[in-house]
Amino acid sequence: MEKQWGIIEVLRHSRHDWMNKLQLIKGNIDLNRIDRVKTVIDEIIIEAQNETNLSNLPIKGFVSLLLKTNWENPTFELEYEVLNCKEAVMVDDEVLTNWTKQFFSCLNKAIEPFQENHLSITIEPQSNGLRFFFDFSGIIMNRELIEKFLAEQTAQFESAVKEFSDNELTLEIYLPAV
Repeated sequence: MEKQWGIIEVLRHSRHDWMNKLQLIKGNIDLNRIDRVKTVIDEIIIEAQNETNLSNLPIKGFVSLLLKTNWENPTFELEYEVLNCKEAVMVDDEVLTNWTKQFFSCLNKAIEPFQENHLSITIEPQSNGLRFFFDFSGIIMNRELIEKFLAEQTAQFESAVKEFSDNELTLEIYLPAV
């Protein structure tokens, strides 16, 4: 059963994330590592801009899934970027969200936990749909599980596996506008 997030829980997790970032800045100031402080602040700004661009997309279920994934999923770290957010078009949010949940679940079962597993999602709005690039790096223990998922679950939209090894999976999918 999927966890339902209340406003208090969302704020609690968000506050915890911000406290971690502030402690990182404070610790580097205490160590007089001003260049590192500037780098951390720049990273925070980029992350906030990406979160804003993501939140502005007209696919609320998908956006919500991405925003809470790092809180719910300790198996891999997720980051995302939205390119050209001015061109955002509406796609089938339910299809996209359900597919992404299933993909995350498959990935969780196929990778080695407690390793440096990282998934980056780049979202490229286009005039007639949305293009997504999923780039995973880490330790894939069960390639067959992922292969089976991709063979069965990507028929509803355009998809292409660009790279697939024991340490990397690069996948492109395209959803047309509705």
